[in-house]
Amino acid sequence: MKKILFAISLFFCVINITAQEHKLSGYIREAETNIPLSFANIRIEGTFTGTSANIEGKFELHLAEGNYNIIASFIGYKSDTVNITLSSNKIINFNLNPVSIKLPEVTVFPGENPALAIIRKAIETKHKREEIIDSYEFQAYTKGLIKTTKDISSKGNNVGVSLGTSDTAGLKITGILENESKGFFKKPGQYKEEIIARKQSSNFPSQINMLTGGRIIQDFYRNDIQFFGRPMMSPIADDAIDFYYYIIRDTLAMDNKSVYEISFEPIDTTDPGFVGFVYITGKDFNLIKIVTSLNDAANIGNIFSQIEIFQQYLPFSSNIYMPIDYRLFLEGNVFGIFKFGFELNSIMYDYEINKNLSDDFFDLVVLKVQPDADKKDSLYWKNRQTIPNTMNEIEAYNRIDSLEAIPVTFWDRFSFLSSTVSLTDNFSFTGPLGLYHFNRVEGNTINFGLYFNDYFDKRFDTDIDFSYGFADKKFKTDFYSRYLFGDYRNYRLSLKAYDKITDLFGESVYYNNLTSTLFNLISKYDFRDYYYSRGFETEFYGEVFPVLYLGVGFINRTDRTAFVNTDFSVFSRDKSYRINSPVFDSKINALTGKFRLDFRSIIEDGYFKRRTSQGNSYMIIEGEGLFSSSNLLDSDLSFEMYKLNLSGTLNSFRSTSLGFELESIFSEGPVPFQMMHALPGNIESSGKGYSFRTLRVGEFFGDNVISGKFEYRFNDEFFKLLQIPLIKDADMFLNVHYNTALLSLSAKSKTLLPVDFTEFKHPFHEIGFGVGHFLFPFVFEFTWKLNYRGYNDFVFGINTFAL
Repeated sequence: MKKILFAISLFFCVINITAQEHKLSGYIREAETNIPLSFANIRIEGTFTGTSANIEGKFELHLAEGNYNIIASFIGYKSDTVNITLSSNKIINFNLNPVSIKLPEVTVFPGENPALAIIRKAIETKHKREEIIDSYEFQAYTKGLIKTTKDISSKGNNVGVSLGTSDTAGLKITGILENESKGFFKKPGQYKEEIIARKQSSNFPSQINMLTGGRIIQDFYRNDIQFFGRPMMSPIADDAIDFYYYIIRDTLAMDNKSVYEISFEPIDTTDPGFVGFVYITGKDFNLIKIVTSLNDAANIGNIFSQIEIFQQYLPFSSNIYMPIDYRLFLEGNVFGIFKFGFELNSIMYDYEINKNLSDDFFDLVVLKVQPDADKKDSLYWKNRQTIPNTMNEIEAYNRIDSLEAIPVTFWDRFSFLSSTVSLTDNFSFTGPLGLYHFNRVEGNTINFGLYFNDYFDKRFDTDIDFSYGFADKKFKTDFYSRYLFGDYRNYRLSLKAYDKITDLFGESVYYNNLTSTLFNLISKYDFRDYYYSRGFETEFYGEVFPVLYLGVGFINRTDRTAFVNTDFSVFSRDKSYRINSPVFDSKINALTGKFRLDFRSIIEDGYFKRRTSQGNSYMIIEGEGLFSSSNLLDSDLSFEMYKLNLSGTLNSFRSTSLGFELESIFSEGPVPFQMMHALPGNIESSGKGYSFRTLRVGEFFGDNVISGKFEYRFNDEFFKLLQIPLIKDADMFLNVHYNTALLSLSAKSKTLLPVDFTEFKHPFHEIGFGVGHFLFPFVFEFTWKLNYRGYNDFVFGINTFAL
């Protein structure tokens, strides 16, 4: 009985505590004109508690019962303080009057721009701030608005919007994301965030809602700021004086403090950078506000018609200025057929500076969604610190909810240009683009597949594909199923069973089936070879440590040679198809093992663990082993094969980087031809990334291979350095590629070969470059062989994802 009475007492105590939280809201406007002061500041005197208004000047604070002095402030206006006693929800409005003051003289060097002295002082203050801050913790609320001209629909974990030939209508809010998060920082560069709660408009899945106040913002107290994957210089960076031109525009005031308004822009307009205004306090030279946009050189392809950034800072403990909000406004139009916009509003509050944070707290996880983040109800959100919804946002929520409530028909999900068609969020089947393919072995072939995805709380997937070739008169099946274990589904048990046709050296063929079908039907150019394979494969693979994944499996497969069965083609009927390469007919039973080392950061999205480099350099190490034995496993051949791969990206100067793929294959014993490794080649007049441009598909193969593929991405930096008129501002980019390989076959494997072969006993080399434009999905590539010359010594190709 006592326990029951205690529980009841505790229940009413919780209710009472909750009831003491009250909402203080209102508007901040200019006194004379009644114009709202967008993003004006509200704070509680004598505390570090506060917030910022929305674009309509509306603010909202959640406070316990008590007596407070509420201060409303905005740069260039006289602050206003109102005393209130809060015992229930209360509305209070502020009307601020503009004020301008004259600042004391600033010591400048003879003949020097006076703004530079202020910026120097601001840089010194930034350094002192960096020395004081060892760690901090804060809370944040973030709201993201997606804007398009047409409504966005959801399909499972994906969202889509239809495109037309032109897009001239006005933008409207078609998606809303909101979340509450906590951020943690510790020197020298350890950072972590946790999403405590999140909600979104009904046309977006929760996994997309990952934009937090700390992750996405650019803190202008830092030297370099990443924007669109390009490092750009802050206007108070250590070297900013040599990069930006500054002018003192006005002298203003805020909270009885003098403030300099200084404009800035890059000295060299071809350098990507910011253009706008910084606001520096006149006494201690702290950055308290920035209003800026990107210059044309940073606006790649001029896709964006609007890029505006707004950020404010307020003093916390030890008079350390910290960001209290971040606003980003983007609008753009791609080729006039897709108009879009994005708006991000974040407020940061409840800073705890130099809090004792253990090094053990910081691990590879940089963003974690709490397990109950998606379960917070409306009552929870009513009592949380947020940015009030504008009238447009309220209308958008209502419109989206009403649209999502309309039943989705088959034709809403159907598209003639889709390879799959969804019947529900979890079930789909083959779409129009996937129903047909053609090759010289199967001839005209019809395909049909059933796909079951994300069943049992996103743990179970199954794919079943069927096909029938009218030339080889064979019915094929391909079954794949997997089940994911663990809180973050980081353990996988998979099963494959198949009786199908397979690409020879398929892992080295980078072209899609549609490309192959079209080349066959038009010109009888089939760059693939095929063989029949029947069997099953099973594997268990999962995370052992945060950086290490291990897997074991078993393979049973029987491979048979396929033959050319048709001479059909829509055009080029006078030509004949080349013969299909034979394979070594065999049954292979093998044990497999694999590992993966990945040191990149982790995002835990509530369901899965995602890897992210965060724009930093990284390397991934992967290895595989295969053991086939005629004695132990009843296999036709006894051999071993080992693979080791290193891949990653190394950042270089400015936005340039080096991408690389290093691969080695070592074998012991007779390896069947179809299980050897081929250097990834290309078809005529085409090229693919990380492939050998002067070699053809499947042309060079072996069971002992060492290869290196390197691509240096200059982006547009090379053309900007050249300073050639027109070209330097043309948004063109340059890539340089270099490939090398050693390739040989063991004596035992040679005895099984059904075709001729060529070895690279000495390293093969090729080098080339590609030129493209950021707006167009293709690159013109030029490549030269450096040795083993004789044919294809120079090739030109178009590199595009469409092939």
